Amino acid sequence: MISWAAAFRLRQYAKASLWIVPLFGLLLGAVLAECAAALDGADWLPYDGQYSATTASSVLSSVVGAMVALLGFVVTIGVLVVQQATGTLSPRYMRLWYRDRLQKAVLATFTGTFAFAYTLLRSIESDSVPDLGVTLAGVAVAVSLLLLLVYLNRFTHNLRPVAIADLVGGMGAKVLIHGAAKVRGSAARGGEPLLPAGPVAHMRSERGGVLQAIDVAGLMAAATRHDCVFVMVHPVGDFVAPGMTLVEVHGGRTSELDPRRVTGHVALGAERTIEQDPAFALRILVDIAIRALSPAVNDPTTAVQVLNHIEAFLHTIGRVGLRGRYVLADDHGRPRLVVPGRTWEEYLQVGVTEIREYGATSLQICRRLRALLDGLLETLSAEHLPAVRMELEFLEEAVESQFTDPRRHAMARTADPQGIGGGQRPEAAPPG
Repeated sequence: MISWAAAFRLRQYAKASLWIVPLFGLLLGAVLAECAAALDGADWLPYDGQYSATTASSVLSSVVGAMVALLGFVVTIGVLVVQQATGTLSPRYMRLWYRDRLQKAVLATFTGTFAFAYTLLRSIESDSVPDLGVTLAGVAVAVSLLLLLVYLNRFTHNLRPVAIADLVGGMGAKVLIHGAAKVRGSAARGGEPLLPAGPVAHMRSERGGVLQAIDVAGLMAAATRHDCVFVMVHPVGDFVAPGMTLVEVHGGRTSELDPRRVTGHVALGAERTIEQDPAFALRILVDIAIRALSPAVNDPTTAVQVLNHIEAFLHTIGRVGLRGRYVLADDHGRPRLVVPGRTWEEYLQVGVTEIREYGATSLQICRRLRALLDGLLETLSAEHLPAVRMELEFLEEAVESQFTDPRRHAMARTADPQGIGGGQRPEAAPPG
């Protein structure tokens, strides 16, 4: 029986693959061509158009050649996307680009139309022409061209850094809110000890990789069945070396547990995913911003635009109510699974630290970062404010060291939501 982790990896591979959906399109096109040839000439069909054998052969041959050319064109666009993403955006974004459904639909339509026309070619005889199929091949070409235009329009607009930032930020916020809703109200009863006394069993990983996802339902069911508590050692997103402990087992009948079945509920892979790791979305946003700040690009305005989405994401994180770890309980309120989480301080550090370090010499970045932090001070609850004040202190130190001229120093200390040219804000007063 295939484990949950293996099934998860297969789903990830299928989502990232660029050949599986086109393969289905290829097979479907061949099947539809056979159906069209079989139905041709049926009395109940309203269609009665006719083609000569020469015309039908020429049309279908042209369709086959056109689909091959269009497939090559889309592959060329894909190569350009890879070059741009790895050079000016973030290599981590490629994982999301591979999964785009429109791109797979375009490739599937092209391969399906190719297979449809190629299969019909062998049905053409001097006295028998698949008239319905030839007409449908023309319709398929029209649909293919329309999808190609939609594809070009989408990627022309969506390859801009700000569009990618909006997409990635929205995905991260969705995962964060969904995950918070899933664990809300599942804490163990306060009167019971969190971890049972007794020996602790260590379930170790056989292969190394990044912890991509956890089968919470499966681990909870196994812990309930064996009357124990599973403690995840690493949060989602950490790299786990071969032989390291993945899960600690406290209490219960640990001798009856199969380590492979337990670790089979934890998926390891080559790189991080957003499915259970919203911090990865923040990581991609920061990567795009610091690439824009590199001397080779020198585009602080793009970094300011990305900071807009980072600020929105941080406000969402601040409202969710994060904990350093999550204790999930069964239906009787007994703790069964402990999962480490990321705190607000960790998210904030990811969101602003590198941008501050690489953009400390830019007036735009300093002013935009101050506006971001001042906005967090105004809206977040009291328990989040010490970390924000600490980041403001770090920003003040960076401004002091980089801007020695009094006038430029005063400009760098001014909060501006547009970096330069926006409505300047006075320094935020301490809450309370």
